[in-house]
Amino acid sequence: MKPTLLVMAAGMGSRYGSLKQIDPVGPSGETIIDYSVFDAIRAGFGKVVFIIRKDIETDFREVFLSKLIGRIEVDYVFQELNNLPTGIVVPEGRVKPWGTGHAILMAKDKINEPFAAINADDFYGAGAFKVMADYLGSLKGNNETDYAMVGYYLSNTMSTYGSVSRGICQKDTNDWLTNVVERTKIQFTGDGIADIQQDGTTLQLNTNDIVSMNFWGFTPEYFRQTESLFTSYLEANIMDLKSEFYVPLAVDMLIQSKKARVKVLHSNDRWFGVTYKEDKPLVIRKLDQLTREGIYPEKLWS
Repeated sequence: MKPTLLVMAAGMGSRYGSLKQIDPVGPSGETIIDYSVFDAIRAGFGKVVFIIRKDIETDFREVFLSKLIGRIEVDYVFQELNNLPTGIVVPEGRVKPWGTGHAILMAKDKINEPFAAINADDFYGAGAFKVMADYLGSLKGNNETDYAMVGYYLSNTMSTYGSVSRGICQKDTNDWLTNVVERTKIQFTGDGIADIQQDGTTLQLNTNDIVSMNFWGFTPEYFRQTESLFTSYLEANIMDLKSEFYVPLAVDMLIQSKKARVKVLHSNDRWFGVTYKEDKPLVIRKLDQLTREGIYPEKLWS
């Protein structure tokens, strides 16, 4: 059974200032999502499911559905604030999405096979999709809690225009993830790279730290496991109007409780993305270079 690609495209894009998911960056007007789906098809994925917001459905259908139909099976779901476990109500004043962990749960009724979950606004590289497809394709019935992630060096994932959020990872000698901590305000400082803490102090980080860029590989068992984790998280944090249930948080809880293992996969590709509007010209230049090198055709969907 071919794996599915799950694309998280419901983010509000507040730091970027617009719907960066559908912003053209390729030589022929392609979006970063186009490159992800193109690479996924080449790697052997058989279906793509998008997580979007209801208010961008029309734009999404116009930009993506028509070009992808006939190339790969396509479906989509909505991430909505009120789609919560039974008995839990959205508190007054909450407008922020519940995070990537909640987003993935929205697709539980659409996916019945191993799947990879990615961000819509990150370029991961063809090699990353290949190693993930190979890993997911190798899973057997007794591996339903053996998950995976593609790891990148922290120094290769920074923006020069502001802070970024990254899952800082540690692994053992067999490349199994042992710990992941979500750091939400990582930026360049005079002393290198640091995470700015809530009290204003800085936590210095290593440029060669392995980080998660939300390129995860799961089986459908992940839905069942994280439903209960999300419920517990909401019970403890429901009144914090800015709280988010991140995938790295859920993954770390599963690892520490020994309910799952996560293999750290490696790729020679270099990550880049558009966290801020100022990042866009660099992304355009890099995609143009990859096109000139023959990694991608001049027009992806010709």
